[in-house]
Amino acid sequence: MLTAVSILFVLFLCMNLPVAFVLAMASLPVFFFTPDMPTSIAVERMFSVTQSFPLLAVPFFILGGNLMNTAGITERLLKFARILTGWMAGGLAQVAVVLSMLMGGICGAAVADAAMEARLLGPAMVARGYSKGYASCVIAFSSVITATIPPSIGLVLFGFVNEVSVGKLLLGGVVPGIVMTATIMSVTGWVARRNGYAPEIAERPSFRTVMAGVRECFWALMFPVFLLAGFRFGAFTATEAGAVVVIYALIVGAFMYRELTWERMWQALVHSVHDTGMVMLIIIMAAALGHVIILEQAPAALSSLLGSFESPYIAMLIVLAILFVAGMVMEATVNVLLLTPLLLPSLIDQGFDPVHVGVIMVILITFGGNTPPVGVIMYTVCGIMKCSFAEFVRESWPFIIAMVIFLMVASIFPPVVMLLPNLLM
Repeated sequence: MLTAVSILFVLFLCMNLPVAFVLAMASLPVFFFTPDMPTSIAVERMFSVTQSFPLLAVPFFILGGNLMNTAGITERLLKFARILTGWMAGGLAQVAVVLSMLMGGICGAAVADAAMEARLLGPAMVARGYSKGYASCVIAFSSVITATIPPSIGLVLFGFVNEVSVGKLLLGGVVPGIVMTATIMSVTGWVARRNGYAPEIAERPSFRTVMAGVRECFWALMFPVFLLAGFRFGAFTATEAGAVVVIYALIVGAFMYRELTWERMWQALVHSVHDTGMVMLIIIMAAALGHVIILEQAPAALSSLLGSFESPYIAMLIVLAILFVAGMVMEATVNVLLLTPLLLPSLIDQGFDPVHVGVIMVILITFGGNTPPVGVIMYTVCGIMKCSFAEFVRESWPFIIAMVIFLMVASIFPPVVMLLPNLLM
């Protein structure tokens, strides 16, 4: 039966149906044609997955991010990123990378960050002589940083579906996010110098200029610090942090920056309803298909197969390769909900820490969105920038090589991920 489910899944996916409907329709044969299995179980699984307290963090983080985007915080972070990196080779491209890191403390979603930066910075980068492929690659690959630094919606979903501490996962994303920022900035600068892309500003900013930028963005920059301190001292759980994010965004937008009007608040609410509905529909449908996979004992079979390898790192390499390929053809949320519960137990059996592996998995799945044939982030950025896929792929190789090296280092050296979780929790 699992073979039939797999064939239907691939078939419906190739027909370009919405992913949520692909998940539901692929699981139907099991519920309809398995003896002694009432079809009401499918509905029960879809309903029960929505009754999870940890899952409340997702709509709260989405609403908090949209409120901050409409409260003038993004514009302030853009100015601050320009001060910090505008003097480097390929200045505006470096601004895009740093902005993704700063947005990681606000947005938490790679596609949303990539779409925002493609509209905000993409035309300006092309106007300054950057090739569309280079500009698109910088924006697309730097968006992976946004999905790694807390609050990361991908890490929240991973913790929920795999029963791993969400607080530890969010802390585990901080250091990899910073290292990834430095990695992508290095590649961005190298390509910029090779192509002769000029800095955005003539000279390095003075200390006074940087401090002025810090003061202007103080409340935006304090949010990630506030979030991590709350986790460290037990002021709130990861789920409660979502509600704290919303309150913080309301206070900063309405009273500190005074740019959050009733009209902008309504706009943020509308966007949040759309975003939450999309994510929750995928979660609900993935629960039904996930139940089918468990019934067919696929996790146990996969654990047995991977356990036959002598080296645990070979098993990990195979799992990461599967996730990378899956990231090429499916949206990150689906992969987190569908594949990680299937693959994670085998790595835990091999002795890997679920927090360490979880952060690597989420980064890799998000990274897959920048690769053909169906990279969601790649399609989003190329569509907005009107960049051909051939040009994107041609310009993407330095970034792909750098990301692969980064992931290898983070996989082999667990302290890259586990430093803060072990230190603070």
